[in-house]
Amino acid sequence: MKEDVSSGIKYMLIASLLFAFMGASAKELSDSMSSVEVVFFRNVFGVAIILYSIYKKPLEQAGGKPFLLIFRGTIGFLALLMFFYNISEIPLGEAMTFSRTSTIFTAIFAYIFVKEKLGFKGWIGVFVGFIGILFITKFDGSNLDKTDWLGILCGVGAALAYTSIRELRKYYDGRTIVLSFMGIGTIGPLILMLIGQFYTNANLDFMLAKFQMPGTKDIIYIVMLGLFATYAQIYMTKAYSCAKAGIIGTISYSNIAFSIILGIILGDTFPDIWIILGILLIVISGFLVSLKKD
Repeated sequence: MKEDVSSGIKYMLIASLLFAFMGASAKELSDSMSSVEVVFFRNVFGVAIILYSIYKKPLEQAGGKPFLLIFRGTIGFLALLMFFYNISEIPLGEAMTFSRTSTIFTAIFAYIFVKEKLGFKGWIGVFVGFIGILFITKFDGSNLDKTDWLGILCGVGAALAYTSIRELRKYYDGRTIVLSFMGIGTIGPLILMLIGQFYTNANLDFMLAKFQMPGTKDIIYIVMLGLFATYAQIYMTKAYSCAKAGIIGTISYSNIAFSIILGIILGDTFPDIWIILGILLIVISGFLVSLKKD
């Protein structure tokens, strides 16, 4: 297929904006319900869409990797728990930036497990990315905040999920891979909220919480959350089909800028100089690592 860079950039900008609106919807929902419940509604919406798609066009796949499929779904679900918890606790732009560190860890895991070459620029990108993480967390040798740990682990978890997809796509329809993630991401929160009815732990509040019945305003945000997430995925897929991954991957970091703007509108403080420097370094890191994909 002929490359169409301008369309790829346009689609990725739209996807990045929609992902930012998804995060903003999740942040608004966090005022009246736990991040665990937000994860549930985010995924149950997607499960319905995927099942309808499978009904319209049945799956055609070889299969044969059920444990890897379950691993992908579970690790992706855990990463999403941490991501939405951070959205509820820290500025939206900062939470989005933590999630984008997955690019750094994906490069490392692909090198270790899939034997992908990283190259000199890629290793420089990984190094720059870790410096960026230090800036964002303001790590000075003392303990990191809970949200810092969860942000880093979110990036690691997402990277493991992305790396597993590279193997799974040889055996499964893409919809099956997505369904494994969203299915576990629907059942998992139900179990965790059931446990949360009888047991609470301040250290585990990112994964244990009580169910709160959504109000009318919440239902509106839940629908927005599902729509923004779904169409963001559609436009992101279109973008990567139009142009090289290195170009599209770099443009995708506009999501951070959109998230900062929306976060400020919702009441977040403007990021300080260390956060800004950290974000810039992580963007540069993502660009350097993505060069190997071209």
